[in-house]
Amino acid sequence: MRSSLVVGVVSVFALASGAAAAQEHEHGAAAAEKLGTVHFATSCRAAAQPSFDRAVALLHSFEFGRAIAGFDATLKADPSCTISYWGIALSRWGNPFAVGAKPAAAQQQGRAAIERAKASPPKTDREKAYVDAASKLYADFERTPQTPRVIAYRDAMAALAARYPDDTEASIFYALSLAFAADPSDKTYVNQKKAGAILQSLFAKQPDHPGLAHYIIHSYDVPPLANYALEAARRYAKIAPSAPHALHMPSHTFTRVGYWQESIDTNIAAAAAAKREGSTGEELHASDYQTYAYLQTGQDREALRVRESLPEIFGRFNAAAAGSAAPPSAAYFALAAIPARYALERGDWKAAATLEPRQSAFPYTEAMTYFARALGAARLGDAATIRASIDALLQSRDRLTQANETYWAEQVEIQRRGAAAWLALVEGRKQDALAEMRATAEREDATEKSAVTPGPLAPARELLGEMLLQMNEPAQALREFATTLRKEPNRFRAVAGAAKAAAASGNRVAARTFSDQLLKICAKADTPGRPELQLARQSVTRSGAR
Repeated sequence: MRSSLVVGVVSVFALASGAAAAQEHEHGAAAAEKLGTVHFATSCRAAAQPSFDRAVALLHSFEFGRAIAGFDATLKADPSCTISYWGIALSRWGNPFAVGAKPAAAQQQGRAAIERAKASPPKTDREKAYVDAASKLYADFERTPQTPRVIAYRDAMAALAARYPDDTEASIFYALSLAFAADPSDKTYVNQKKAGAILQSLFAKQPDHPGLAHYIIHSYDVPPLANYALEAARRYAKIAPSAPHALHMPSHTFTRVGYWQESIDTNIAAAAAAKREGSTGEELHASDYQTYAYLQTGQDREALRVRESLPEIFGRFNAAAAGSAAPPSAAYFALAAIPARYALERGDWKAAATLEPRQSAFPYTEAMTYFARALGAARLGDAATIRASIDALLQSRDRLTQANETYWAEQVEIQRRGAAAWLALVEGRKQDALAEMRATAEREDATEKSAVTPGPLAPARELLGEMLLQMNEPAQALREFATTLRKEPNRFRAVAGAAKAAAASGNRVAARTFSDQLLKICAKADTPGRPELQLARQSVTRSGAR
C-alpha cells in the first residue's frame, strides 16, 4: 500500500468528544464510546482521519444513521476526503442481509453519493476502486434487478481485494459481500464458508475489529455452521457495546445453537441501547428475538410483558429515519411476529385464530398473521377460518411474486401449503394432509430463514410431527421432532413433542431423555407452567421411582 496514505485508527476507548460523538451515562457523566478498533488507510488530511475511522467502525456495526453523520463530519473537516461518499453510499444501502428489494428512495440517495464521489474523485486508485465497486449496487437500479447488481459488487470487491492484498479492509468488505450474496438455497454454503475462512484468519490478528466479529456471525448464521461463530458471538458485544446492533447480533448465533438465556440477556441490552439511540426498528427487532427465546424457555410472563410493550415502542417508530441495521420492514415483521409467536408457542389456539392482521407495505408480515390464524383454527376444527386464511396467504404470495420478491413469495407459499395440509386434516383427508405436510417440510428444508427472524412461527417439520401425533403415529412423529431439533436445537415444542411421542410409542428411555432436556431448557420457566412442563415433571418422577 502506498506510503503516502494515512493509516487511521479508531480505538475501543475513543473518547466521546471531537470526532467521536458524545454519549451520556444515565446520571449524566460523559462515557467512553466503544466501537472497536478499525484501521482504514486513506489519503485524507490527518485531522479528518479519526472522524473517518469512527464512521467506518459504525458502518461495520450497521449503525447506518450515525455512520452517515460521521462521514458528513469527515467531509466538513476535509472536503477533499471524497472517499467519504463511498461510506455514505454503503450506508444508504442499509443492511445487506435484509432480504428484499431496497427502497427506491434509499437507492436514489446511494447513487447520489456515488455521483458526488465521481464528480470529485478520491486521490488514489485504491480509493477510486472502492467507489467503483459500490457503484455496482446502484447501477441502473430502476431497470436492473437487484441480484445481478449485488453479484457485480461482490465480484468488484474480489478484484479490489486481490489487487490490494495488504488492505485488510478490502478483504473484510469482500468477505461480507460473499456472505450476503450467497444463494439461500445453496446447502453447500460455499460462499459462507469462504467468507468465514477469510474473516476468522483476520480476526486472529485483529481481535478488536467490530466488522470481523459481526460478519463471522452473519457468515455462519446457518444451522450446520453456527458453532463456528460462538467465539465471535461471545466477543462482539464487548468489542462494540456503543453500537446497539453489536449487542443484538450475538443472539443470531445463540438462537441457532439453542442458548436461550444468552439470547435473552443480549437482547435486553440491545433493546435498551436501541431505545437510548432512538433506533426503534432495532429495538423491535431485538424484542422479537427476545420474545422467541422467552417462549422457548417457558418464561411466558416475560414474553407477555414484551408483547404488551409493542404499542408504546411502535408509537415511537419513524420509518423514514436512517437508523441501525433493522430496516423498516423489520419493525413491521416484529409487530406481526411477536403476538403470533406468543399464541402459537403456548398452544393458545383461540388467540391465534383471532389475531388481527396489520396492513403494511410488506405482505409477508401480514402473511404471518394469516398463517397463525390458520394453525389456530385448525386445532379448533374451524375450516372456514382456515380457508379464508389460505385465500389471504395466496393473495400475499401473488403480490410478492408481482413485486419480484421471490424469497418472500416462497416463504409465504410454504405457509400456504402448511395451512392447506391442516385444512385437509380438519376435513378428514388424512393421507392428503400428510402428503402435503411432508412436501411442505421438504420445501422449507430447501431454503433458509431470513436474518430478520429468529425462526419460523412454526417449523414445517415440527408441524408434521404434531400432525402425526394427532393421527396416532407416535414413532413417525418422534423421527420428525428429532429432525426438527437438528436444525432448531432446544425448541420447546419440538422437545415437548418428542417426549410425548416417545412416551406414546413405548420408548421410556427417550421419553425420560427429552423430558429431562425440556426441564433443563425451562429452568427459569413460570410455575407451574405449561401443561408440557407438568407432564415432563411427572415423566421424570415416574422414571425415578422405577
